[in-house]
Amino acid sequence: MPPIKPLTLRHNFSWTFIGNAVYAACQWGMVVVLTKLGTPEMVGQFTLGLAVTAPVIMFTNLQLRAIQATDAKRQYLFRDYLGLRLFGTGLALLLIAAITMISGYGWETSLVILLVGLAKAFESISDVFYGLIQQNERMDRIAISMIIKGFLSVLLLSFGIYLTHRVLWGAVGLAIAWAVVLVSYDIQSGALMLKEFPESSQSKVVVLRPRWHLETQKKLVWLALPLGFVMMLISLNGNIPRYFIERYLGQRELGFFAAIAYLMVAGGMVVNALAESTNARLAKYYAAGNSTAFRLLLLKLMGIGILMGGVGVFIAVLFGQQILTLLYQPEYAKHADLFVWLMLVTGINYVSSFLGYGMTAARYFGIQIPLFASVTTISAIACLWLIPTMGLRGAAIALLLAAIFQVVMSSTVIIYALHQLQKHPNTKSEA
Repeated sequence: MPPIKPLTLRHNFSWTFIGNAVYAACQWGMVVVLTKLGTPEMVGQFTLGLAVTAPVIMFTNLQLRAIQATDAKRQYLFRDYLGLRLFGTGLALLLIAAITMISGYGWETSLVILLVGLAKAFESISDVFYGLIQQNERMDRIAISMIIKGFLSVLLLSFGIYLTHRVLWGAVGLAIAWAVVLVSYDIQSGALMLKEFPESSQSKVVVLRPRWHLETQKKLVWLALPLGFVMMLISLNGNIPRYFIERYLGQRELGFFAAIAYLMVAGGMVVNALAESTNARLAKYYAAGNSTAFRLLLLKLMGIGILMGGVGVFIAVLFGQQILTLLYQPEYAKHADLFVWLMLVTGINYVSSFLGYGMTAARYFGIQIPLFASVTTISAIACLWLIPTMGLRGAAIALLLAAIFQVVMSSTVIIYALHQLQKHPNTKSEA
């Protein structure tokens, strides 16, 4: 068998694009299944499960995948990342259970939230293997995993809902799908990476086991903790409107909002593919003190984000009603104006997402906490102010205000990082 080598940037992007495209289509396909086989209330119930669990999982994940991928100097072993991820995932499940118990949801909604949390726990463990694969620039393995997981998710969720007409059993199918992919593919891919790209002279059997070395874990936690807070805040920012919609307007209106908002992921797959394929390259440019290459690559990415956002708004304005009717049900088309607002938010988010990857590649972690705390605060205040009076459109406007602020502040951090790199080309901040 020939040795496995890192892929070129073009091949990595192609594989990542395909994987993200299929996975995003499958995520949207799950929403379509809920709208076709169920009701807006069922869409809202499933969305609430995602909204409650996502910030917790994002926090305990500590964005370890990005840290792995940008660990150009190999300061930590995969076993260190795996050990911390397993501990964080267990903590996340306990937190989700506690939140569910004290929130006062109905028993079925609570079970849906817990099952979605379990599914995300399996996904979280897969993610740390993705980090190892991405570090070695073999995005084809991640893409194949995402494709399998996407199709299996739609299949088992559809099967559960079709047989029972209940979201609960769809969530059971989702958890089973993600567990199967983790055990049957992702762990095997991780073993292959460690065999072909050994981190040390230790046994290949031993390196797949998690390591809980206290001093090492403490250093890794302190390095990753800012990004854990950041990802939690980003997730909260996206989900805060859902909390307020469910509170003030009910699960039916939440279902309408969530179904339309899922169309935002169509362009997000391109953004993720580009960002994940170039993240390691950006980190190498910054680590080498090559500010020109770093800046040019980031500007190209931002230009693509602006172009994609403009196309999305154009399509929503001209064909919004027809798209919502075709993809969902005629009752969703009544919210075509919401579609336009959300696509505008999406375009701005594309740019801010690239800027966020740029900050992470430059290892400016700590500064992201106050930045995204401010974004989340603006989003919460705007939702509290606008949703009770303007309904779903108020939720979209709240997201728009937060997105604009995020782009402005993220750009400021990138400009500062480049300025520091030009002053001190041989040093790199972890601010």
